[in-house]
Amino acid sequence: MLEGNTYSCKDCKTHFALADDIVSKHFYCKNGKAYLFSKVVNVTVGVKEDRMLLTGIHTVADIMCGKCGTIVGWTYVTVPNATQKYKEGKSILERFKLFGPDGSNDSGSDETHIGENDQDNV
Repeated sequence: MLEGNTYSCKDCKTHFALADDIVSKHFYCKNGKAYLFSKVVNVTVGVKEDRMLLTGIHTVADIMCGKCGTIVGWTYVTVPNATQKYKEGKSILERFKLFGPDGSNDSGSDETHIGENDQDNV
């Protein structure tokens, strides 16, 4: 694993994912920018629930840092809309909860791409 290629917990520095596992950088949640990852590690998966997101109701489960317990995002369990099926089994990590590959906390915003936003409507 390359040290400069990882995303880690902002609170305890636990490794979560590789930059190579980013599926999309164009997701947003109520706290700002988020990334969709194909694989995350060192997390605990919470209880499944149906949640209304911008792209419809999805069954998701919050994911927490396996070391410090901070909620860092969610994982998609089931997605009923056929155009959104690519999200199933993938996870969102909120940028303001992470340190990026260069050690920064990149919580700024990129341009929004319609159809790839998935924030809580609550």
